[in-house]
Amino acid sequence: MKIAVAGATGYIGGRLVPRLLAEGHEVVCLARNPSKLDDRPWRDDVSVELCDVTNEEQVVAALADCDVAYYLVHSMGSTSDFADTDRIAATNFRTGAAKNDLQRIVYLGGLGSGGGLSSHLSSRQEVGQILADGETPVTELRAAVVIGSGSVSFEMLRYLTEVLPIMVTPRWVKTLCQPIAIRDVVATLVAAAAESGDDDHIYEIGGPEVVSYEEMMRAYARVAGLPRRVIVPVPVLTPRLSSLWIGLVTPLPVGVARPLVDSLRNEVTVAGPPIPAHLGVEPIPLEDSIARALDRDDTLDMPSRWSDASTSPARAFSWDPDWAGGTLLLDRQEVESEASASDLYWAFTRIGGAVGYYVHDWAWRVRGIIDILVGGVGLRRGRRHPEEVRLHDTIDFWRVSAVERDRHLQLAAEMKVPGDAWLEWTITPSANGNKLVQTAYFRPRGLLGRLYWYAMLPAHRMIFGRMAQRIAATAANRVTSSADEQR
Repeated sequence: MKIAVAGATGYIGGRLVPRLLAEGHEVVCLARNPSKLDDRPWRDDVSVELCDVTNEEQVVAALADCDVAYYLVHSMGSTSDFADTDRIAATNFRTGAAKNDLQRIVYLGGLGSGGGLSSHLSSRQEVGQILADGETPVTELRAAVVIGSGSVSFEMLRYLTEVLPIMVTPRWVKTLCQPIAIRDVVATLVAAAAESGDDDHIYEIGGPEVVSYEEMMRAYARVAGLPRRVIVPVPVLTPRLSSLWIGLVTPLPVGVARPLVDSLRNEVTVAGPPIPAHLGVEPIPLEDSIARALDRDDTLDMPSRWSDASTSPARAFSWDPDWAGGTLLLDRQEVESEASASDLYWAFTRIGGAVGYYVHDWAWRVRGIIDILVGGVGLRRGRRHPEEVRLHDTIDFWRVSAVERDRHLQLAAEMKVPGDAWLEWTITPSANGNKLVQTAYFRPRGLLGRLYWYAMLPAHRMIFGRMAQRIAATAANRVTSSADEQR
């Protein structure tokens, strides 16, 4: 089918599009800012239409010749009166679908029933009703917390649980919800496009477990390898105070956090089966979905290297907001050098072992002794070869996690640290020859990991800057020595 996706630049849309392409559909992405799609790995496989859903003419034109359309648009966080904006957008989309005789609209909304729904959940369900009031059949999927790196609700869960070993929380931590993995949301959306007939459908979708937000935090801590969290609910924290606290502790914008926090007082569970059987999706358990969201490759998953969305929809990607994917701390040093790429590569790939670390080797030896005392491997493994490196080689308390001759080396730390650490060097061409970029990355585990990183900052300043300079100087001296020998 020819399928339009409104909201392709968003979290769900960015993971849905490659799945639709894999199913053989022709995909049209509707975007208010088409340039936001330029970095997608699938950009050349789709067509893109300029479309602001608050503009009826643009919607009608963008949906021309389409069979099915996904409506994944939500104005929360982009305007103070998001509900009114969503009404206008949904009405325009309903009109555009009718004028183009679409077979179906598939809409992802929010769970919740009864009176007293938050403004966020009320708006989600009102949008579904507006779409269903038109001529085009609508399949509305209602979900609660989506578990996947990059989803707002999951990132809020991640940061609160990782940063705070002791949490004084509002009463909403006892509220029940039915979280669902992003992979199951995407699979259900894909299946819903194939529905036929003229009837509207509302399907409530969720994972196999009903849990409280407190239980969800404890599950995250278990999967992430964090100590058991102490959670103390108190009655005095209002949704407004909670959202301000979340804005302080996490990098999520307060404008996004506030309507979400306000919704946490509403129980959001599925009344029937987690996902209707005819859609053919078997949802995975909560801890499995958390593990998928936290899963990392052997190499460092920096934003420019996220796995393709079609194979791992749970992970963060380069187009996600800066707060997606958890905390990654770094120390970056850049040195201009007239040395060749091969000489720079030679200089940093001989690190460790008998050569040492170029700067303050005594400090590295002390760090190795400390590592042994706490049960680590220390520096005693040395190197397989004094100058050659291969993928998965051990170098003292490091392991080679990525290597590309004359360009790149990445070492993953196997020392005892409260988190995951990497040290890497990359060579890039520059106006004066080459630039050596040295980066130390650290993904902290819990509050202890963050305290460890900041406690080590003085040592980092003492070592890392001079290390990059010495590596570049060693490479330059190798060139000089070779020239002297030829003379």
